[in-house]
Amino acid sequence: MSFDEAFDVIVIGAGHAGCEAASASARMGSQTALVTLNLDMTGQMSCNPAVGGIAKGHIVREIDALGGIMGRVIDRTGIQFRLLNRSRGPAVQAPRAQADRALYRTEMRHTLEATPNLHLRQGLVIDFIVENGCVVGVALQDTRRLHANAVIVATGTFLNGLIHTGRRTYTAGRAGEPASIELAESLKKLGFPVGRLKTGTPPRLDGRTVDWDAFTPQPADERPVPFSFSTEYIEQPQITCYIGYTNEVVHNSIRSNISESPLYSGQIKGVGPRYCPSIEDKVVKFPDKSRHQLFLEPEGHTTYEVYLNGFSTSLPSELQQDIIHKIPGLEQAKIIRPGYAIEYDFVDPRGLTPFLQTVKIKGLFFAGQINGTTGYEEAACQGFMAGVNAALLVQGRDGFRLRREESYIGVLVDDLIKHGVDEPYRMFTSRAEHRLSLRHDTADTRLSTFGRKLGLVGDLTWERFNQRRERLAKLSVLLEETRFKRSDSQYYELSHLLG
Repeated sequence: MSFDEAFDVIVIGAGHAGCEAASASARMGSQTALVTLNLDMTGQMSCNPAVGGIAKGHIVREIDALGGIMGRVIDRTGIQFRLLNRSRGPAVQAPRAQADRALYRTEMRHTLEATPNLHLRQGLVIDFIVENGCVVGVALQDTRRLHANAVIVATGTFLNGLIHTGRRTYTAGRAGEPASIELAESLKKLGFPVGRLKTGTPPRLDGRTVDWDAFTPQPADERPVPFSFSTEYIEQPQITCYIGYTNEVVHNSIRSNISESPLYSGQIKGVGPRYCPSIEDKVVKFPDKSRHQLFLEPEGHTTYEVYLNGFSTSLPSELQQDIIHKIPGLEQAKIIRPGYAIEYDFVDPRGLTPFLQTVKIKGLFFAGQINGTTGYEEAACQGFMAGVNAALLVQGRDGFRLRREESYIGVLVDDLIKHGVDEPYRMFTSRAEHRLSLRHDTADTRLSTFGRKLGLVGDLTWERFNQRRERLAKLSVLLEETRFKRSDSQYYELSHLLG
């Protein structure tokens, strides 16, 4: 069989999983092709323009400690940094950053284009080429055939994607982009057990039509906590987000039109994320709640678009506009992009090895939403692990895995391959039995040695890590050697400070 181009590793999809996979594989020395439908949408934030949060921020720091790229990209493009759970213990505190959506995409594309051994290709992959139980390449819709001994599938919501807005449905991978129908059928023909999941997104508003005085400001932290251990300062000017609430008028309007929601008409079959419910779900499942919190999050410095966090919906677009006007402060608001729900195929992750390679076909790896997860961070860490292991496979080296007690990434992979999913999987600190030792600020001490051995942590980053480790060791010794007697004046001062 003839091929148009040959690579070591092919990555299908340039979302958060695909970008990490391609970057890791290429930087480990493997000739890597990143194939996507539209290169201009590389690193696109399909839903919320934000990175991090509880447990998710831990994952991003772990990716960075291992040598991944998400932390550095969000640090360069973040427009509001906040450390969540400040009032709680350090183990569950977590960084979060609002991103400039367009700038994040541009920065990710630039980062990938500057990576040696990484080749960007635009096209629609429609089939896998398999010989004797091993993947040897992929076929594209435009008749090109690309050879590789490892292929990573990181297709997000594009596999048989179906968008719902009220009673209207149409095939799409996300708004404005086609679904991947043929590749989804190829997976079924290969015998993979396929199911359906669902997610959704809220409407985007025109910020010029919002009465900002009606909302409570939520400013950025005065001292931003970056995601990357190598970041010295935050580059972007910081913005303010705003907090608002729905009311009973909004709720009554949703209840009276609930039959228009595909979630409640029986139109949607896929299971949605339990911890990111639509506004319809909130109103129906929590009838005792008189209001639900909303966050108005500007999407960037060069756009008026505002993300209405907390108002995910698949109601008809004209009904969305009507209901939005019932929210205090949004009486004159205009919707730029309506919200919608999307169903998509996923494959049972119990058919994967700990290295995210399929048991069924050697050299075929799955990462991200195809494995039943939800969230940029969950996808990115799977992409990183798949990219590392694909490179190790083609180089004839042993696979790389992380244990549950070492990292949130280890918890995620272990949960997926052992227990599978019956709803979109999201990471929480409660999933980690060893969470007290998995603080976000210890990710480097836990994982950077692994990244160095893989060749993904550079000399400068490694030097900074060792300097920090030495400072911490000296401080630890100093604390161990320092003793106070009850008769010392400092004893009671310290007792008071330490509680």
